[in-house]
Amino acid sequence: MVDSSAQLPVGVLSLNPAVDITYEIPKLIADQKVHASGSRYDPGGNGINVGRGLKRLGVQACTFCVVAGEIGRFLRHQLATQLDQVGYLEVEGETRINGTILESLTGAQYEVSGVGPAVSEAQREHLLEQFVTHCDEGLGVITGSLQPGLPKDLYAEAVRRLRAAGGRPVVDSHDEMLRYAIDAQPFLIKPNRFELEALVGRPLAGPKDIVREARLLLERGVTWICVSMGADGALLVTPTSVLKGEPPSVPVRSTVGAGDSMVAGMVARLAQGASDEEALREGVACSAATVMQAGTELFDEATVERLRGDVRITRLAL
Repeated sequence: MVDSSAQLPVGVLSLNPAVDITYEIPKLIADQKVHASGSRYDPGGNGINVGRGLKRLGVQACTFCVVAGEIGRFLRHQLATQLDQVGYLEVEGETRINGTILESLTGAQYEVSGVGPAVSEAQREHLLEQFVTHCDEGLGVITGSLQPGLPKDLYAEAVRRLRAAGGRPVVDSHDEMLRYAIDAQPFLIKPNRFELEALVGRPLAGPKDIVREARLLLERGVTWICVSMGADGALLVTPTSVLKGEPPSVPVRSTVGAGDSMVAGMVARLAQGASDEEALREGVACSAATVMQAGTELFDEATVERLRGDVRITRLAL
């Protein structure tokens, strides 16, 4: 558990949260109705997941998010007990709904992301200003999708403002949003392997390739790069070291939220002033604990506590 009395300020920017609906079915059949064996509703969106994870780790954080319509009211009801502090921006329209389908017969997982409500320039400027002010000289997590019409360099702008205020921006994004954000020189980015391959435009054969590309990003001004690799754990590349975090073997029920949980774990430890090794260990433990949960549910602290000591951290000479 993180000592909240000694932690840095932490904020999470979640412009496009959602209500996640998960259905467990035997198998999808084209043009046929399939009856679910189970279903659940969870608050969703990358930033919301990070905020929920931080609360479970005992970290005081404020999540800044956009909500709209009846679905937005339902989301607020869901979040009442799952986040300590929330800065809501009410807009017209409807908060999006995301769908996840889990096939029990094949183990396949299907995900569909909905479309969120429109946000005006004045509205996003107001929310961004609140986010940067709250983070101050602490940590600001910038993650998740953007609604149609929002500029692709919005995360880059958030990074620049946060750095100017003395804070450390943490970006978990992909494609154009990540490309722009990298140019603004965030403290930490956390692409998964596929996202890093898309960023560099080629397949990455193994750790040496991943570390080589990560170091090129360090040269562009990123301070830390954590590349998540699913069951293989994660690589953390900093100016002084390369660390590999390997999770213990755990039963996998759903991978939704695993990357968000890794971000939450690392930020929780960084907010306390922990080392790179401690941050990576916590991130890998939180991710492993999340894949053990059904649907889009996240880790519980008891499981993280149990897995933490089983995470293997190795310093690589690459």
